[in-house]
Amino acid sequence: MLPAPFEYHAPRSVDEALDLLDQFGDEGKVLAGGQSLIPLLKLRFASPGHLVDINTIKDLDFIEERDGTLRIGPLFRHKAAERSSLLASRYHVMADAAPQIADPIIRNRGTIAGSVAHADPSGDWGTVLLAMDADLILRSKKGTRTVKARDFFSGPFSTALEPTEILSEIRIPAAKPMTGGSYLKLERKVGDFATVAVAVHLVMDDGKVGSAGIGLTAVGPQNLKAEKAEASLKGARLDDAAIKQAAALAAEAADPKADHRGSVEYKRNVVRVFTERGLKRAYERARGGG
Repeated sequence: MLPAPFEYHAPRSVDEALDLLDQFGDEGKVLAGGQSLIPLLKLRFASPGHLVDINTIKDLDFIEERDGTLRIGPLFRHKAAERSSLLASRYHVMADAAPQIADPIIRNRGTIAGSVAHADPSGDWGTVLLAMDADLILRSKKGTRTVKARDFFSGPFSTALEPTEILSEIRIPAAKPMTGGSYLKLERKVGDFATVAVAVHLVMDDGKVGSAGIGLTAVGPQNLKAEKAEASLKGARLDDAAIKQAAALAAEAADPKADHRGSVEYKRNVVRVFTERGLKRAYERARGGG
């Protein structure tokens, strides 16, 4: 099947792109990596009248630590994340997730921001950003607003992003000493969507948990944040009892559907096991174990 007819636009600046989106409204769609959008166009699940390609805009593929935050631009690609020494050394959950995104062809072109904006409940980056308590910077012709990752996702393929806005930047609190993370993913084969995945981001403080983030993939109508599990860990010593309690609460937070990949009980149990393993791995990394 071929896409429905559309007009293609290649703006040379963010301001020009925002002008186009403001003009087209619901009929405009941003093209970044295109690894989610192009298949939707081909299947006619999406039929925008205008495609606004931001790949011609310079300096949008950045990653940097500045003013106490890790900042990621809208054209920073999965492959760049996979190869980033900064992520490998300081942001373990992102470094773990990057090589597990789809397959090498998609990782070469796809972007973190584009994946998050697509909001597939089986997508990995949304879960990672929930665990890391990220802020999403949304820019339109009218101005800029900041939305917490936990408030961004509203359902399957549905977010707080307006048609006239661009996800212009992702901001994550800069890694502190004694920070560790992990991303564990169950998939049937390389390149498949997750059956279940769990992101863990842990900051230790004087032998206790200063903060904990736990995100869940593919076990609900959107990427989920296991808030009760996170709260149970804050201020606790990360012993076996604390880990098991948090893992049980994370499994309770999951809302999976039975399908050919597994039953509800099976998927919840994978969440429990992955949360236990993820917390142990994150703790080891926070203590400098790699």
